[in-house]
Amino acid sequence: MQDAEARAIEQVKAGNAEAFRVLVDRHSRTVFRIAFRIVGNEADAEDVVQEAFLRAYRQIAVFEERASFATWISRIASNYALDVIRLRGRHEQRRVRSMPDDEQDLLENIGTKAPGPDRMYYGTQVQQKIGEALKDLSVQERAAFLLRHCEGKSIEEIGSVLGTAPSATKNSIFRAVRKLREALQPVVSSSHAPQ
Repeated sequence: MQDAEARAIEQVKAGNAEAFRVLVDRHSRTVFRIAFRIVGNEADAEDVVQEAFLRAYRQIAVFEERASFATWISRIASNYALDVIRLRGRHEQRRVRSMPDDEQDLLENIGTKAPGPDRMYYGTQVQQKIGEALKDLSVQERAAFLLRHCEGKSIEEIGSVLGTAPSATKNSIFRAVRKLREALQPVVSSSHAPQ
């Protein structure tokens, strides 16, 4: 844990609420990214971020300094995001996702030259299939997959966030990858794929 972060945690535990701003500033983008990838829309992700930091503030006394604050706040946010998904129901999960501007810019700027129309069409097809396939994963599979492949979290970190054993975490990721491969197979093996 970094010194500034450790000092901020000590100060918050001692009653200095203003010191919590250091933790929010340092981790809010990451927490938003995790929340957005789990809940699928900006409004719910913002609610998750606010609730996660509120819960962390209220429970800071039980936070143990030997653990990583980043992992702890990610776990709080992930658990709340999973609760949001469970509460809103399966049919509500299928609504169209909006993507934060910085992620949309990243997707639009991949590659050094402009793709041709055939590649753009193919890319759109693949992107739509991925979005549909992610929505069809179970909540546990989607969260595990996104934390692993989008956030780069280790199996142990994902297990800590989701409250699962390493074997169950690996199983969730494996099932998610298998389902995504199956969903993408028709697009990838299509003769329309540009060379």
